[in-house]
Amino acid sequence: MSHTRVRVVKSDTDQGHQKAIITVIQQVDRIGKVQSMVPFNPLDWFRSRGLQAQCRHALSSKPSLEDAAREVTSALGSNEADLALVFISSHFASDLTRLLPLLQKRLNAKHWLGCLGGGVVGTTTAGEAHEVERTPALSVSLLNLPGAELNSFRLDSSQLPDLDGAAQNWQDWVGVNPDHSRSMLLLLDPGCHAINDLVSGLDYAYPGIAKVGGIAVPHNADHGSLLYGDQVIDGAVGLSIGGTWSLDPVVAQGCRPIGPVFAIEQAQRNVLLELSDGDRRASPVACLQRVLADLSAEDRELVQHSLFLGVEREQFIADAMLAGLNQGGVSADRPERSFLVRNLIGVDPRNGAVAVADRVRAGQNVQFQLREAQASRQEARQLLQTRRDQGSDATPLMGLLFACLGRGNGLFGSPDGDVSIARDVFPQLPVAGSFCNGEIGPLGGATHFHGYTACWGLLRCDPSESATRS
Repeated sequence: MSHTRVRVVKSDTDQGHQKAIITVIQQVDRIGKVQSMVPFNPLDWFRSRGLQAQCRHALSSKPSLEDAAREVTSALGSNEADLALVFISSHFASDLTRLLPLLQKRLNAKHWLGCLGGGVVGTTTAGEAHEVERTPALSVSLLNLPGAELNSFRLDSSQLPDLDGAAQNWQDWVGVNPDHSRSMLLLLDPGCHAINDLVSGLDYAYPGIAKVGGIAVPHNADHGSLLYGDQVIDGAVGLSIGGTWSLDPVVAQGCRPIGPVFAIEQAQRNVLLELSDGDRRASPVACLQRVLADLSAEDRELVQHSLFLGVEREQFIADAMLAGLNQGGVSADRPERSFLVRNLIGVDPRNGAVAVADRVRAGQNVQFQLREAQASRQEARQLLQTRRDQGSDATPLMGLLFACLGRGNGLFGSPDGDVSIARDVFPQLPVAGSFCNGEIGPLGGATHFHGYTACWGLLRCDPSESATRS
């Protein structure tokens, strides 16, 4: 484990899931604008020089790593930055160790962080934001954040502190003082050990601090998938953001509920044995049969490959409100409900039990969910609008997007689905990020791993909030 600290104060210069769901259903069936000019005052310009927040972005789709690196470095210039964010497609996995030397030969930044993705999200020098899928791509963003306190860290997940120990042990291990952090960017290698314990430990050590990020995609090269400093590594890397800056999280799970909310009457670990709806008790398969009977023909077709289960997290909401953690997955019309969407992974035809990709317990509520493009658009737009209306007056400097490999063109039927939604809400918003093997974001007061989700981190400057925390 290593970490780097700096106070920035400028003064001068998923096919498997689909098969499982088909099995479930088979069993059930058997049963642009230019800113206006302002008056020029040389003295004012001199005083403010170096204090202006800035983000520079470049995006390349050159098939050669050297050509892609040359294109982005030529566009970005050599001015020093506080932070460099690098996202590169898996097409370059075997060449990943050559990337940072090519970039750092011409670019200068205090912190370097990035990962390998199944696709890349980036913004061109002309200000156009794109999701680049199924083709080589390199996205680089250079950020100058005056007033930010940035702490980058590398974590060895094979040596986690004890979850039953003191929070201070975790804070010492990460190397970040919670009083100096408002949010965290977190990137994990797909081979990272004990990822659930890792995220639980970070929540334990840093409560109320939103954590946003994703899991890099697997590859066959003999090195990790993460970029940290001047190294390619595995495990986990992160960036604590404090001072006057923070990431506002938005978690869009892309599903709409179908049927009633059921209470879990019996469960064993991740297996649902019996559900109830009022006075009616039945097996999960029988409950699903009832839901299917009321669906339209179009929705029954969607069920074959897009059926999920929402597990309610209502018990966390009060804690989250007290902590001030954004409820990215709670819809505006039902703020009392918070469902964590999980995969259905199997069915037992003998007793009608259903297995879920999460631990469940008696007393929790669940609801079947359908994933489809229109619901995903509506949910993402609504959540982003809510963050815009409830957030600070400061317009985000940029947006970080960590989207599931199952979203993008495959979900929306056209390119730039999530990016275009965000730009409808925040016009001209620069965007960077990656298509991930799993997404990280808060829901119901705790940080979770998600699938088929878009996790946003909106980078904002809010000096008044910083003063309140300190």
